[in-house]
Amino acid sequence: MSTILIVDDEPQIVEILSSYLQKEGYHVITAVSGTEALEWTHSTGIDLVLLDLMLPDMSGEEVCERIRRESRVPILMLTAKSGEPDRITGLELGADDYLVKPFSPRELVARIRAILRRAGDYQSLCDRVQFGDLTISHGDKSVWKKGQMVELTPNEYRLLITLIRHPGRTWTREELVKEVLGMDFEGYDRTIDTHVKNLRHKVEDDPKEPAFIKTVYGIGYRFEDPNLEARSS
Repeated sequence: MSTILIVDDEPQIVEILSSYLQKEGYHVITAVSGTEALEWTHSTGIDLVLLDLMLPDMSGEEVCERIRRESRVPILMLTAKSGEPDRITGLELGADDYLVKPFSPRELVARIRAILRRAGDYQSLCDRVQFGDLTISHGDKSVWKKGQMVELTPNEYRLLITLIRHPGRTWTREELVKEVLGMDFEGYDRTIDTHVKNLRHKVEDDPKEPAFIKTVYGIGYRFEDPNLEARSS
């Protein structure tokens, strides 16, 4: 049974969401403030956070950012803000999805299932893989560069895992949006570009001349395995 933390200060919304999610078989915990939400994520095994952006003590964006400093738990933002810049900002802070109010409970459950399914899919990768001086330890979702741990956001980690599953394959931006963000909205390909840029700064020796994550101009990106190149040379 997956545990979902609902973070919202509107009692009616919390009651409705709690009731619906419990009927769908989820264990539900609630928090009415950002402070309370952070306490729950520190002390309890949460599988997903439903995070409203309008909270009494701090913004949902700040809560998201603070959670991401310590945890990879999936975050689904709930908000009345419908503009593209707001969605992109939330995703760049580390949110996994973004649902605009008002929404139907069925859509919410569908989004939750998709996020949890994607999170589970990445568990099937072998426990430890290495590409040159880059090591991915999938058991604890850690990434190491030249023996030093690299701090990645959940979306950066999923992007890296997606690329390394198929070295040499060219991914379009649209494909990466669906695989990594689980969305298909106009403008989100720009978010993928931002994630790639940030990821390169963390895993490449020279982000301007990347050895791993290559740009395929006019199409998207691909991951090159230096181990394969060394064996073929």
